[in-house]
Amino acid sequence: MGSVAQRGNASGTTSTERGNDVWCGMRLFELTCAIIRSTVQEVFGSEATVKLFGSRINDNARGGDIDLLVELISATTELERKALQLITRLQLRIGDQPIDVLVLNPSTPRQAIHEHAILTGMTL
Repeated sequence: MGSVAQRGNASGTTSTERGNDVWCGMRLFELTCAIIRSTVQEVFGSEATVKLFGSRINDNARGGDIDLLVELISATTELERKALQLITRLQLRIGDQPIDVLVLNPSTPRQAIHEHAILTGMTL
């Protein structure tokens, strides 16, 4: 592997660079974060936002699946189909790895996992 360097970005956070790959600070490369953001908006629309939560936000942890919370500002139909479509597209684009998706819209009954993801998640 190439050398590893820490550097700050405009938001004041640090990213790690290996060759041409840049970490977005959550054990994911910046390119992977961009692919996740664009794929979420492709499947759920431009108003959708996405947060990463779970073990991937812990820079000291190893491994772990990619846990995503997709937040929508309006009620949407076919949530299960769209969530599966998102997982499929992401696996094709970033590689076959475990990805879990929660979708939260105004009509979704809030559960403890939603609250945990909202409070601890990092917006991509």
